[in-house]
Amino acid sequence: MNINFGEKKLGFGVMRLPMLSGTVGDSGIIDTEQTKKMFDEFISRGFNYFDTAHGYIGGKSEITIKECLTDRYKRDDYFLTDKLSGEFFTSEKDIMPLFENQLEACGVSYFDLYLMHAINGKNYKKFLDANAFEIAVKLRSEGKIHHIGISYHDSPELLEEILTAHPEIETVQIQFNYRDYEDAGIQSRAVWQTCIKYNKPVIVMEPVKGGKLAKLPQDAKKVLSDAGNGSPASYAVRFAASHEGVAMVLSGMSNLEQLRDNVGYMENFIPLSEKEKNAVQKAAQILASEYDTGCTACHYCVPVCPQKIKIPELLACLSSKRQYQNWNSDYYYSVNTSGVHGKASSCIGCGRCENACPQKLNIRNLLEETAKEFERND
Repeated sequence: MNINFGEKKLGFGVMRLPMLSGTVGDSGIIDTEQTKKMFDEFISRGFNYFDTAHGYIGGKSEITIKECLTDRYKRDDYFLTDKLSGEFFTSEKDIMPLFENQLEACGVSYFDLYLMHAINGKNYKKFLDANAFEIAVKLRSEGKIHHIGISYHDSPELLEEILTAHPEIETVQIQFNYRDYEDAGIQSRAVWQTCIKYNKPVIVMEPVKGGKLAKLPQDAKKVLSDAGNGSPASYAVRFAASHEGVAMVLSGMSNLEQLRDNVGYMENFIPLSEKEKNAVQKAAQILASEYDTGCTACHYCVPVCPQKIKIPELLACLSSKRQYQNWNSDYYYSVNTSGVHGKASSCIGCGRCENACPQKLNIRNLLEETAKEFERND
């Protein structure tokens, strides 16, 4: 089935909405009046894609969708995506009550797109055991879901396995931005290439890396400002949107200023020029080198490690954690230490990795640092 995502490539991620003064985070109170103004301006400028999930903003996102969007607009005026999140079901019997609750919370009779949420190597079996894909196919046949997809956080190899096993998947939502493009832990480029290989339209999440690429250090910011007049966020979003197969780029907008900046350059989207591509690549190199471990991700060390530690991936997580200090690095550390793959603390100090390393890195020390950073509570 072909998905009609609409004419514009910018989607509204309903997970970072404006809050009333004095309230923050999941326990905060959403400023619904400002949210209505944002939704109204978004739609009036020709955009129609909205993305939510049951757990966003402490469970308030879906309810806000109803109050600020679906109660105020005709059903054909917007494209609504919701998700089946693993933390809200334990077995097959839980899925339908959850789904009906989501429809009611959002105030709709169907979802344009329904995603198996945040699939990775640790939770994929849970979705299989609960027959989640089969339920989604049944809901699609009943018209309660128009399209089925997954949001995904793991390796290109696992994605290939999933797309082969589940041809019913129509689209894939991935983390994709210029900082993570060549990152060994996240592998944005390789995951995107897998989507292209299987002819699956790509929906991009985290194009601005949770806002981090909107607040750049001066040297990286100067590289982009020398290339043109766009905001740092505009280069990040346009980088993602410029790639083959990218159908939608999500942005979690929390005020009118952010929304107007985003719709301003995405209303009549122009892909990055060669000059801008070079500037973005240079900015990415600056960001990557700021907390660089020296690892080039050649993977010569991995086959010789008796503990099956994904060394380049874990060192990439360490670099990202040092730079951004956010949840994302911890998430990907967990992803890359799942299954048979050892944690950084699994290192037995044999030194085989260092003998194989062309960069002659002191990998044992780096793994010790990585363990201290990510395994403090273990």
